[in-house]
Amino acid sequence: MRLRLPVAGLVGLSLAVAACGGGASTGSSSGSGEVTITFAIWEKNDQAGSTNLINAFQKANPGIKVKLEITPWDQFWTKLQTAATGGAAPDVFWMNSLNMKLYAKGGIIKPLDEKPVEGLPASVVDSYRYEGKLYGVPFSVGFPVLWYNKKLFDAAGVAHPNADWTWDDVKAAAKKLTKPEDRQYGIMAPMWDQVGFYNTIYQAGGHVISEDGKKSGFAEPGSIQGLEFWTGLIRDKVAPPAEVYADTDGIQLFQSGKYAMQYGGMWFAPIYAGNTDIKDAVDAAPLPKGPAKGGVIMLGMSTAVSAKGRHQAEAEKFSAFLASPEAQQIMSSTPGSSLSLREGTQDAWFKNYPYRLKEAYDASIPHGVPYPVSVNTAKWQDAQKTLLTEAWAGKRPVAEVARDLAAQMDEILAKE
Repeated sequence: MRLRLPVAGLVGLSLAVAACGGGASTGSSSGSGEVTITFAIWEKNDQAGSTNLINAFQKANPGIKVKLEITPWDQFWTKLQTAATGGAAPDVFWMNSLNMKLYAKGGIIKPLDEKPVEGLPASVVDSYRYEGKLYGVPFSVGFPVLWYNKKLFDAAGVAHPNADWTWDDVKAAAKKLTKPEDRQYGIMAPMWDQVGFYNTIYQAGGHVISEDGKKSGFAEPGSIQGLEFWTGLIRDKVAPPAEVYADTDGIQLFQSGKYAMQYGGMWFAPIYAGNTDIKDAVDAAPLPKGPAKGGVIMLGMSTAVSAKGRHQAEAEKFSAFLASPEAQQIMSSTPGSSLSLREGTQDAWFKNYPYRLKEAYDASIPHGVPYPVSVNTAKWQDAQKTLLTEAWAGKRPVAEVARDLAAQMDEILAKE
């Protein structure tokens, strides 16, 4: 699930905010006749699902037409910023939690009614709140799982991971599954935040950012412990050194069959299921619990509504529809679509893949944690990447790096 908006994009958005100004919409809905609203997404693989959703909505609302616009991820935000600067943003568009607060603060997107999100997981919905108001209606969910290679586990006589596993179980299994003579490692330890160290930080009782979004949590003892979980795996040589991931993507590495475990997204399922060499060799389990508690980053995609659109009532109606039970069922049943968010609509998606993803989802929900964000999240994430790279490479102690990161992050947050 793509999240990042580059810092260059943040600068562009700041200019867009200045040009547009904040505040309530001046647009109004058409009093009669047919209206057309635009719906912008970035994932071509979701074209079929989005088309099915549009058709169902138009059938129920014959006076509203929805025009689908698909722009590749690497162009989506630039195009959106340009449109926002000119006051011509799409009526409804995909939004992620990392960028939501910046758009909300700038008055580019409008606050929405709470009713459409009733019954949806708070760990996802709360990611789209800013200053007490809802700015996005989540429609899908993504969560991390522990992927593992069943063949390697069976060959080593190690029991498969289950919902009761803890960090100690991971470390013990990784040691048994590491075979230097075969260039086989028990686990992978890339410097991934969403599916990796953000989870272990919370599992150790730490936090990435304070609830009010004004203070870093990286210097907290639990946060440092959560980071050291990963650097310890590398130090103990049950995970490869950090430089391995510089040349080859972690998803590709896992498919080589030389790595027994990987913390990764449930959205890796279509990739692994589509590879005949690895499809039947792997499976998924819930994330192991940490020394303090369970903790799983639950991240949902949402739709936002332009604060400057001419047909806001129709746009809000379409946005709300995408979170409805009917729409969620359509999304789940369409090949290539994301996992729907609403309980009771997800079975079709889980049945698409021969993995224990439903079990992992059910075990994750009670421990769900919103993805940590502020207004300018990408700015402090750049500092995060730069400094933590030194810790992953073993050049500096984790605690020292974490304190420096917290200090830099606090400076960035103070300017928001």
